[in-house]
Amino acid sequence: MNNITAKVEIIKTIAHPARISILDELIKGVKCVSDFQSFLEISQPNISQHLSALRHAGLIDFFVDGRLRCYFLKNPIIPDLLDVLKKDYTKDLPGPECCPVTKRGTYPGVRRR
Repeated sequence: MNNITAKVEIIKTIAHPARISILDELIKGVKCVSDFQSFLEISQPNISQHLSALRHAGLIDFFVDGRLRCYFLKNPIIPDLLDVLKKDYTKDLPGPECCPVTKRGTYPGVRRR
């Protein structure tokens, strides 16, 4: 799998609010399933499903401490991706002055959808 394809797969895997919340917590440090239950408003089996998907994608891993599974962040791209998602973009990028090829025409600024 090439690099861009792998990154697209990462984006697909994290594209769920619960998974983003889980990853955001794991940036802070190691967490157990019970830790996730305290702030996620979903069932423990559902949390486990999300953790399993993140683990199979190679984004997180776990170790066993007695009866607990302690999860930690594994893939170094995750903090950067979450930082981008947390940014607040208030404006669109500006439109072009004209066509870069013909040097004519202007962007009207507003399009009907």
